[in-house]
Amino acid sequence: MVELKEPKTYDEQLAKLREHGVFVADEEFCKRKLAELNYYRLTAYFLPFRKQNGRYKYGTDFNRVYQIYEFDRKLRNILFSAVEEVEIFLRTKLAYYHAFSYGAEGYMDPANFSKDHQPDKFIANFNREIDNNKKSLFVRHHIEKYGRHFPVWVAVELFTFGMLSRFYDDLKLKDRKKIAKEVYGEVPQNISSWLRCVTDLRNICAHYGRLYYRIFSAWPASFDIDNNQKARLWGAVLALRALYHDGDKWNSEILPSLESLFEEYDEVINLDHIAFPVDWAELLRK
Repeated sequence: MVELKEPKTYDEQLAKLREHGVFVADEEFCKRKLAELNYYRLTAYFLPFRKQNGRYKYGTDFNRVYQIYEFDRKLRNILFSAVEEVEIFLRTKLAYYHAFSYGAEGYMDPANFSKDHQPDKFIANFNREIDNNKKSLFVRHHIEKYGRHFPVWVAVELFTFGMLSRFYDDLKLKDRKKIAKEVYGEVPQNISSWLRCVTDLRNICAHYGRLYYRIFSAWPASFDIDNNQKARLWGAVLALRALYHDGDKWNSEILPSLESLFEEYDEVINLDHIAFPVDWAELLRK
């Protein structure tokens, strides 16, 4: 086992960056950002410029890397707001469909799901969310008045995006087919794939993770793009676009925000690092 590294002061962190080939024009600015953002977090944005020997490519500028960090932070905020709308929309659609198909508490009956459903795990996860939110008024109300019974249209408000995605995946095939066709005009397999991608994207955004130059664990189905694009941010954004229900709002709010951000940071980012094609804005229009 290799011993953990010793902590380094901000001066030592700056010196380490320079030792690895990073150009630092303003030492005080660099140290201030290291103090605000954490060396470990910030150096992840140097990955596109790193050589096999651990040093960075000639001309790697600390200020440029910080600007990429800022681009990533703002990009995360735009995408997370779009994910939020997808999540709320799907909660509504799935709850409505399931309630009228199987009743208010039909989601608690394993017979109303496919054979892949794991009821014990599902109920354990749901109970965890009840306990985590027991101080919320609507949760306390259903505990005290209804003996901890939650109709599906209330229960979905406690689902994480991962639970929501799993809920859809665990539906009977006939139900998934009907929802996929009615809501998106798609086949169930595509919806499942896109949900996994957007779940991954959502969790990264929620935990302030890095989107730039990232390999995603979930790849989207049905898009005519290469594997590099599927594994990078482009694939996740295509899945988000596909699940976003309001085309007018996407075109008038989400897409213009993205275009403005990419224009602002045009001189510091590299589209190849997120696998976006040159005509990405045109391709994202709904």
